[in-house]
Amino acid sequence: MPSKGLTCFVSLMIAASTMPVRALAADEPKIDPADTAFMIVATALVLMMTIPGLALFYAGMVRKKNVLATMAQSVGATAIVSILWVGCGYSLAFSGGDPYLGDFARVLMIGVGIESVSPLAKTIPEMLFMAYQMTFAIITCALIGGAVADRMKFSAFVLFCTLWLFIVYVPSAHWVWGGGFLGTLGVLDFAGGTVVHINAGVAGLVAALALGARQGIKKENLSPFDLSLAVIGTGLLWVGWFGFNGGSALGAGSRAVYAIVATHLAACAGCAVWSVLEWVQRGKPSVLGMISGAVAGLGTITPASGYVLPWHGLVIGAAAGLVCFWCCTVLKRRLNYDDSLDVFGVHGVGGILGMLAAGVFSTAALSVGPDTPNGVAGLLEGNPRQLWIQAIGIGTILCWCAAGTWVSLMITKTICGLRVSAENEREGLDIALHGESLHQ
Repeated sequence: MPSKGLTCFVSLMIAASTMPVRALAADEPKIDPADTAFMIVATALVLMMTIPGLALFYAGMVRKKNVLATMAQSVGATAIVSILWVGCGYSLAFSGGDPYLGDFARVLMIGVGIESVSPLAKTIPEMLFMAYQMTFAIITCALIGGAVADRMKFSAFVLFCTLWLFIVYVPSAHWVWGGGFLGTLGVLDFAGGTVVHINAGVAGLVAALALGARQGIKKENLSPFDLSLAVIGTGLLWVGWFGFNGGSALGAGSRAVYAIVATHLAACAGCAVWSVLEWVQRGKPSVLGMISGAVAGLGTITPASGYVLPWHGLVIGAAAGLVCFWCCTVLKRRLNYDDSLDVFGVHGVGGILGMLAAGVFSTAALSVGPDTPNGVAGLLEGNPRQLWIQAIGIGTILCWCAAGTWVSLMITKTICGLRVSAENEREGLDIALHGESLHQ
């Protein structure tokens, strides 16, 4: 009997001594094929959001003479931002331990091997993580183009995107997602309420004010050329947003599923509420209102999508439909600014509202992460402090973006000017800037 007891005791001690080793091995970075496949699809979906999604969405809402020029902005942003991101944008945003900016360790992705993983995404290749984040930078720059549609030089847009990427976007991405001070503070932004939507919306507003209003505003018919294009673009954006928000889980799992369901429901609620408001106000719901409400819901749920329950998505989407509708109609008219395609009213305001919603609805069970082993509760779960942290994140990004955008615009204006001539604007940007038209 003593020998049996001794044997049992020795066995237990051996098992106990190996447990930390096994736990450590489980935490070691290892590329997972399922997560990798999921993120490849998510990356493709987010790239699709810019071309053709945003390109069609914006092109359908401008006048016929500016359709190709508007599409060119999305294509141009995709090309230039991709090159700059691989060059050093990714490195400055997602490498190094500085709280304010990354370093040059990943310039041109030199030294990143086949088995390399990022500390922020330990189950997928770092090259894939870079590509996924690249698609976010692309669409953020492309979104700004909607605010200055019909009047900004293409050369100015390309130079502005180049400057703005490094002055505004890269630091913001590092602060929130790359180990910077806002992420350390505890700011919740699952998929881009600050980095993408507030940045794009505020930059769009500042750019619209800097360029001034379009010719003939409130005097000429500025009706959309072809809303059917915009509807198709909305459909591509809607589906692409599953990769945008679901992919931000950085792996195939329940969190991605919850994010996708909340995203879809928010879009539906935003579409429904905006349509009802138009129905009451105008006596009929417009197709433009339906798609605007859906995009408002999609943008607003983005920062909260991975932290909230499905019914929270319905509430957030409904709030987006109401608030963004008011901003795009009443507030825009009172402040008298010409944001051509309501980038600020939909994305800027939606991003702010979504960030606050994350502070209200965040669910501890869904927000468990490497730095938050117990999750992060929001206001509804008894943590009002999170709402204050969210407000700090909003204010920081808003101020930095406004200042950085102005600097980027003034540098661009000095080098090549911002706005096309009055004659070119009347003729149309398709012919004036690109020498082609829809029907030659």
